[in-house]
Amino acid sequence: MSAVLPQPKILVVDDTPANLLVMRRLLAKVDAELIEAVNGNGALAASLDHEFALILLDVQMPDMDGFEVAEFLSQEEHTRNTPIIFVTAAYADDMNRIKGYGSGAVDYIVKPINDVILLSKVRVFLELYRGKQQLRGLLAELDQRNRQLQEEIGERQRLEQLARHQATHDLLTALPNRMLFLDRLGKSMERAERRGSPCALFYIDIDDFKPVNDRYGHQAGDELLKAVSQRMLEAMRKADTVARLGGDEFAAIMEEPTDAADALLAAQRMAESLRKPYLLDLHDHPAPVEVRVGASIGIALYPQHAGDLDALVRAADGVMYRAKKAGKNQCVVAG
Repeated sequence: MSAVLPQPKILVVDDTPANLLVMRRLLAKVDAELIEAVNGNGALAASLDHEFALILLDVQMPDMDGFEVAEFLSQEEHTRNTPIIFVTAAYADDMNRIKGYGSGAVDYIVKPINDVILLSKVRVFLELYRGKQQLRGLLAELDQRNRQLQEEIGERQRLEQLARHQATHDLLTALPNRMLFLDRLGKSMERAERRGSPCALFYIDIDDFKPVNDRYGHQAGDELLKAVSQRMLEAMRKADTVARLGGDEFAAIMEEPTDAADALLAAQRMAESLRKPYLLDLHDHPAPVEVRVGASIGIALYPQHAGDLDALVRAADGVMYRAKKAGKNQCVVAG
C-alpha cells in the first residue's frame, strides 16, 4: 500500500496585506497549505524551513525585489527546482519577462488577477508536484526493496556457503570430512603424477579414546577430539590436509615428501604431539581434567605403495591396523 502523501505547500510573497488576503481566499479552493511572507527575507527564511510545490512571488517589493529573491532561490540546491510564478502589476513587458525567466521564474501573472487563470496555473503545478512526490516515493520504495533484495541475496549466499561447508566438513572439528578428503587425495595424486614426486597418506586412529569418553562422558570426548584435531593441524604443513573420517579416525595427506623416511618422520612428530597430556574443561568438574591418548598411524605413498586411490587407502588403512595390533602408539609404513 502506498504511503499517504503530505499536503503540498504554496508560498505567497507580497508586501501588501490586501493582496495576501485576496490570494488567501483564492487559494482556499485548492488542496494545499498556504504559507505567507511579506518581504524577500521572509520568503528566503520560509524556503529554508519548508519544501514548496510553488512560489507566487510579487515582483515589486522594497529592499529586495522579486527578481533578487528568485535569483537567490535559483542558486540554492534545495530550491533551485521550485517553480516560481511572478505576480506583478508592473514589469510585465517583454524585457522584464525575459529578466524574470532569467532569474528562475516559470510564468507571469499580471494584476489584477484573473481567478480562473491563477487557479488553473496553480493546479497544474500542484499536480506536477504530486507526481514528483509519487515518483520520489516510488524510488524510495524501490531503493528500500533493492536493499532488502541485496540483504536477502547476501543471506542466501551465506547460507549456501554454510551448507557447502557443512556438506564437506566435520561439524565438531571443522576439519574436512571423508568426502572432501577423498577429493583432495585424488587431486594430490594428480599433482604427484604431474610433478613426478610422491604424496603420502596417513591413516590415524586415536588410541585409548574410548576409555576417556566412557569415563568422563561425551562432552569430554568431543573436547578431546577438537584438541587432537588442533594438534594434528599444527603438526602438518599448511599445504597438507588433515581430515576426520568419523569417530576417532582421522587421515592426513602430506604433499611431496622426499621419501618414505621423510613421511615416517612427519607421522612420528604428529604422534609425539598427540601423546602429550590434554587438560579438558568440563561442566561437571570444578578443575580441568587431565587425560592422555596416543595414535596408531599407517603410512602409504603414491605411487610407491599403490597405483590408484582405492589401493592407496587400503594400504594406509591396513598398516594402521598392523600398528594397533603391534601395541598401539606406533607409526608403520606400508611395505
